[in-house]
Amino acid sequence: MRVAAMNWMEMEAQAARDDRCVLPIGSTEQHAYLSLCTDMILAERVAAEAAEPLGVPVFPVLPYGMVPGFAAYPGTVSLRMTTYIAVLGDILESLYRGGFRRIVVVNGHGGNSPIAGFFAEWLGQRADAQLKLHDWWRAPLTLEKVRQTDPEASHASWMENFPWTRLPGRPKPEGVKPRAALERMARVNPAIRREILGDGNFHGRYQREDAEMLAIWDVAVAETRSVIGGDWG
Repeated sequence: MRVAAMNWMEMEAQAARDDRCVLPIGSTEQHAYLSLCTDMILAERVAAEAAEPLGVPVFPVLPYGMVPGFAAYPGTVSLRMTTYIAVLGDILESLYRGGFRRIVVVNGHGGNSPIAGFFAEWLGQRADAQLKLHDWWRAPLTLEKVRQTDPEASHASWMENFPWTRLPGRPKPEGVKPRAALERMARVNPAIRREILGDGNFHGRYQREDAEMLAIWDVAVAETRSVIGGDWG
C-alpha cells in the first residue's frame, strides 16, 4: 500500500502492527529514448506491486541518486555522495522514529549501490533495526530471466524498455547497438563519455516484445515480494 493513500494515524497503527516498510530509490538521468525517470519509475512500481498483497507500506520513491558520469546529458540530476548519505540518513531516521524496524530499500539505479556501506554503518547505530538493500534488476532470478531473454542487455537498452518507461510518439530505433567502449568511459570526464556513448544505450537492442518484458516483470515483482516478506532472522 502506498503511503500517499494513508494518513498519519493509519501509519502509526500500521507500524505498531507490522514494523516493515519499503523505500524505493531511483535516479533521474539519461536513458536514451526512454524517460529520464526510468530508474525511479521502475523502482517505485516494482516495490508497490510487490508489497501490495503483503499490506506493507511503500514510501514515495527518492527520485535523485548518484550519477556523475552522465552529467553532460541535459535532464540528468546527480547528488554528491555526502548529500546522498545525508538525505538517506534523514529518511531512515524518520522511518525509525515512526516505528519501523524492518526496512527494505528497493534500488533502481546501479550508481546508488555504494550506499550499502552507509547502511551498514547506520545499522551499527540502530541495534534493533534491520535493512535489506534490494537491487531489483540484478537480483538473481530477475537477472537470470533477463539473460535467458537476451544476454545483450544494458543501460537504456531493451531491458529497461517497459510500457511504463516508454515515451509515446518518440522514435523507436531498430537493430542492435554495438557495445560502447565501456572501459574507456570509466576513466574519462562526462563530456567525453557522452561522445563515446552517443544516445545513451550502452549496447543491445532498443526494444523487445512486450510479452517478453512482462514475463521479466512478473519475475521481478515476485522476487521483490520474497525479499519483503521473506526471512528477517
